[in-house]
Formats: sequence, C-alpha cells, structure tokens
Amino acid sequence: MSTTARTPAPDGQGPQTHFGFETVQETDKARRVAEVFHSVASRYDVMNDLMSAGLHRIWKAFTIGRAQVRPGMRVLDIAGGTGDLARAFARRAGPTGEVWLTDINDSMLRVGRDRLLDRGVVAPVAVCDAECLPFPDRYFDRVSVAFGLRNMTHKDRALAEMRRVLKPGGKLLVLEFSRVTPALAPAYDWYSFNILPKMGQLVAGDEASYRYLAESIRMHPDQETLAGMMRGIGLDRVQYFNLTAGVVALHEGVRLD
Repeated sequence: MSTTARTPAPDGQGPQTHFGFETVQETDKARRVAEVFHSVASRYDVMNDLMSAGLHRIWKAFTIGRAQVRPGMRVLDIAGGTGDLARAFARRAGPTGEVWLTDINDSMLRVGRDRLLDRGVVAPVAVCDAECLPFPDRYFDRVSVAFGLRNMTHKDRALAEMRRVLKPGGKLLVLEFSRVTPALAPAYDWYSFNILPKMGQLVAGDEASYRYLAESIRMHPDQETLAGMMRGIGLDRVQYFNLTAGVVALHEGVRLD
C-alpha cells in the first residue's frame, strides 16, 4: 500500500491525497481532519471505550510499558488527544522530567489539558503540526504518537520530524490501527462500516466522522510498510507488535546516531 496515496493533480490544481476513501487537495486535508476532531472531541474517550470494548486502554498500557520512561526524561506526545499517554509519561518522568502534550487540533488539546489538570498533572501543551515540530534537534528521549499518524498528510515527513527531535539512543513509538489478520477481516470490515458509524451517530451525534475513521484505517500503511518507512527515515532497531490480531500495531524504532 502506498504511504501517502498522492495522485497527480489536474491542471491548475495542487497535489492530491486521500481523506478516507475520498481524494482531496493536500491543502484541504488538514481542515477536513480538524473538522472531524472538533466534532468528536467532547465524546472522544466515551467512543474509544465503546468501539474498542475498552481495549484501547490495554493497547496504551502496552505502549507505556514499552516506552520505559524514567525519572528526568524528556518526552513528546504527538497528536496526544485527551492526554492518556502524556499523563502516564509525566508520572514516570517525575518532577525532574519534561513531558509535552501536543496536538494539531485545539479542541482535542483543550480536553487533554483539562483532564491532565483534573488529575493533578501540570505539563506543557502546544498546538503544533507533526510535519513541522517547533522543538530543537536531539531534544527528547522518547517521542510517541497514538492513533494520529494515519491522519497526517505526509507521513514520511512527520516521521522524519519525530526522528529529528529524538536524542541519540531515543525511541519513537507509533501506536496505530493496522492490518487485521485475514481470518478476521470480513467480520472486522462489517463491524467497521455498519456498526461503527451508527454508534458514532448515537453517541457522538456524528456518523460521518466515524465512517472516515473506518476508511482512514484502510488507507493507512500496513505493518511492514510502516516499518519500512521508519527505517527509511533513519531509525534503527525497528520492530512492531501486533495487538488484538493486528487491529492495532505498536511500531518502535531507535535513533542511534
């Protein structure tokens, strides 16, 4: 599967990419994705629990364990949403550490910031684009992105930025929906395109955003393709772990130089 699914543009138009199964102008994708998350921000965690039967908490706990954040570390959580990973990282990094919660969507970021504060965690937050991170080279010990990479227009560019801000020896962790095992694919597709949008309408009042979710998962690179992309931008020791029969995969890589 292609990494960004860019298509040639008609005369007079800029390059195109995908928004779910729809082909859109690259310049329009960020706005369309932003609309999705502005719409679902207030019900985001409720929907995560419902549509994954609570499994997203197990997937995130596995990621947190693999991150091995220690006191004093600097951690960047990209597309951090409602702050689940950032909260756990902040507790492990302790008062001598530095954990940033970032998201390109200010609605999501406000929810995440407020939930961190409600739980007694004071952490810096920033609205920023993963394709152009406002941090210096070789600054962070860990960089994480959970369920955000598939929404980025130029995934290779975003991954290169994540590597850029990692210290030598630092680790990137990418938790994302991936390619389910073939035996489960028919049932998973039926659930994704029939049940998930209806659940989105009933709970979040937004069927279209959850149909986009199902489509965006199918357009995202599979496990081996994403691993190759991570090696391609200069990460070493790249490996991935399939979770729940490949519904989700955790990819990780280390910057050695």
